[in-house]
Amino acid sequence: MTLEISHRTRIEQCLEGQKTDRIPYAFWRHFPVDDQDPYRLAASVSHFQNLYQFDLIKVTPASSYCLKDWGIQDEYRGNWEGTREYTNIIINHPDGWSKLPMLHPKQGFLGDFLTCMQLITREFGASTPVLPTIFSPLAQAKHLVGNQSLLVHLRKYPQEVHSGLEIITENLLAFLDSMSHLEIAGIFYAIQHASFNLLSADEYREFGEHYDLQVLNFVKNRWLNLCHIHGDNIMFDQIAKYPVQILNWHDRQTTPSLCEAANQFNGILCGGLQQWNSMAVGTPADILVEAREAIASTGGKKFILGTGCVLPIITPHGNIQAIRELVQNRAVG
Repeated sequence: MTLEISHRTRIEQCLEGQKTDRIPYAFWRHFPVDDQDPYRLAASVSHFQNLYQFDLIKVTPASSYCLKDWGIQDEYRGNWEGTREYTNIIINHPDGWSKLPMLHPKQGFLGDFLTCMQLITREFGASTPVLPTIFSPLAQAKHLVGNQSLLVHLRKYPQEVHSGLEIITENLLAFLDSMSHLEIAGIFYAIQHASFNLLSADEYREFGEHYDLQVLNFVKNRWLNLCHIHGDNIMFDQIAKYPVQILNWHDRQTTPSLCEAANQFNGILCGGLQQWNSMAVGTPADILVEAREAIASTGGKKFILGTGCVLPIITPHGNIQAIRELVQNRAVG
């Protein structure tokens, strides 16, 4: 009887383009209410992992975890993605960007997330790749000033915004350094503005890429960094050059397709399933059709089956279980 390999070994083989015993798969989701306490969040992530045995663990805190120590406030109001709504901003004038203070990476809400990561890596780090969610400096900036105001500021007051992004990046690097002793495989790096709906390629290069590369170069010694490109009409060509091992985007709703992306990126592609129309409100039969299409389009190599973004918290157990059963019964040829 052949023993099943570990999740870590399966992802390592996938990364090398080797034949694996089965298709790797991974889903991640928010845990509203629980994400306000590091012990409850760790317990929720642990339960989710033990129930479904994903091949990587993306730890999803509330997006405000990296902002609350600056005074940001938010509330959970029942969003089915499990996200919270921001209720204030702290930058009301362009001068506010340069006044952002340095935060202590091991105290406050940052310290809470560090505690959560310590608990999760202690349980899973040796056998399963664990990735903390890290929001790009530009993604953090939008909540400090407000989403629409950010675009106005970076065009009207570019130097002031750069001052703020430099401080955010410095804080972020200090926080990543505080996790240097943890058994994480890499980071889940969330990008939210690499979209032609929001910025031009040159604008993103100046306000996004410049800071993204500082962060990604800081963690380049980790073996499994994943970049998530959020939104539609994304700048895939630009991000595909980043020093990461996995790319994830809404491949079912925006270009490129998985097949097209495989010609542009030499690492692992993660996706293939619609988070809402299929996983949340579809049937197992619908989902299996999408999954088989995705596997066929990639040849099942350098591919992790998942969704383009977080799994809605209303996703039925049966839909997740259908994917688990599919991958368990289908070896990679």
